[in-house]
Amino acid sequence: MPFTEILYELKDGVATITLNRPERLNAWTATIDAELREALQGASADDAVKVIVITGAGRGFCAGADMGGLQGRTQGKTPPPGSASAPSLRGRRLTYILDVPKPVIAAINGPVAGIGLCMTLYCDIRFVAEGAKVTTAFAERGLIAEYGSAWMLPRLVGPMNALMMFYSAKPIDGAAAAELGFARLLPAEGFREAVQAFAAQIAARSSPRSLRIMKRQIYNALSQSLPEAAEISETEMLLSFESEDFKEGVAHFIEKRPAIFTGR
Repeated sequence: MPFTEILYELKDGVATITLNRPERLNAWTATIDAELREALQGASADDAVKVIVITGAGRGFCAGADMGGLQGRTQGKTPPPGSASAPSLRGRRLTYILDVPKPVIAAINGPVAGIGLCMTLYCDIRFVAEGAKVTTAFAERGLIAEYGSAWMLPRLVGPMNALMMFYSAKPIDGAAAAELGFARLLPAEGFREAVQAFAAQIAARSSPRSLRIMKRQIYNALSQSLPEAAEISETEMLLSFESEDFKEGVAHFIEKRPAIFTGR
């Protein structure tokens, strides 16, 4: 996959997608939007990929939309960031990440703002480096809670904390973000290695089929009643008993050996 503004690497079952405009703190462009979609589409279809990590090159994660593009937008010259057509899972901006059938982890190694912050909301797990700055930035640009963030952020940190972040647009550090429940805090030193180790452990130990179904259960349950969610879990449990991964899960435990899951 030839990319120009992201990097793609596969190691130990973990596909790492790196936003790669370090000279601009990986500011979001239509190219990044299109390439991220393409990379996630490819990783979704690749059986060798068990877990996906998204991070940033250099000292930043993503500083939000590229200001050059925003300036052009005020003059009616350019489309909004993320409007480029590209292969996607369901054609929706950012929210399509929820449909990736594998765990997606945001490794927030440095400053994150605006659309970059929105993107992390749709990742299943967020790790943030100690000292990294987190901000919404929308109110300071005359914008609103973009890309469904008004739905996602309150579910992560609660309505009051979400409104504080949106209203003030004040940067908070990684420790404060962790206290709000936005992300798990990790030391800045060895941050990338720690996230890789966590992701590789999931890739090595967990059934891809289990991961895929549990992810769907969690996000669907946000709009389901408890009886609905419980009924679905009963159905899925019966189906899991017939799966190859269930048989392998029992066999490797009894035989005291590493699991060899197929995802089926």
